[in-house]
Amino acid sequence: MPRQSISFSKPNDEWLKAQIDNEEYSSKSELVNDLIRQARNQQAQIDWIRAKLEKSESSGFTTKLKSKF
Repeated sequence: MPRQSISFSKPNDEWLKAQIDNEEYSSKSELVNDLIRQARNQQAQIDWIRAKLEKSESSGFTTKLKSKF
């Protein structure tokens, strides 16, 4: 697995440490990987919804103009 070096703001570092202290995660790496995984899943859902909306709009499902997200 590739290694990275990242810096956190003090509040973010304290939050990360608290999650580990609460035994939610065993390491910062595990926690950061889980947060990234959640963000990727959320983006995939957003992309799917956006594609469905665009398909509906282009099929004449609605006469309203596209709105910006």
